[in-house]
Amino acid sequence: MKIEGWILIFVFVGLVALIARPMGLYLAAVFDGRRTWLSPVLAPLERGFYRLGGVKADGEQGWKGYASSLVMFSLFATLALFALMQLQHLLPLNPQGFGPIAPNVAMNTAVSFVTNTNWQAY
Repeated sequence: MKIEGWILIFVFVGLVALIARPMGLYLAAVFDGRRTWLSPVLAPLERGFYRLGGVKADGEQGWKGYASSLVMFSLFATLALFALMQLQHLLPLNPQGFGPIAPNVAMNTAVSFVTNTNWQAY
């Protein structure tokens, strides 16, 4: 390995070591529900997402709610991935000009990604 590679590794490890303690303290404060220096910015955003999703911040989620959330998220993710693969020819940043994937392959790949089965057919 060249010296630049070693320098990059040492710089990365150094930066991770420098940020580990402050990040840990910040995350501990967030998970304890304490106010942090980012609370004025992120708290309204979080409340907006909660309101949008119908989530009660102080409530707990039972198994039925969890199962419903899991199914709805999986369904949305599958449809979004399928649409992405079908509409890729219309999307920007497609310099190779790839066309849409065959619908059966697109659905198979989307379901494979969402279910984490890694069963792609390309």
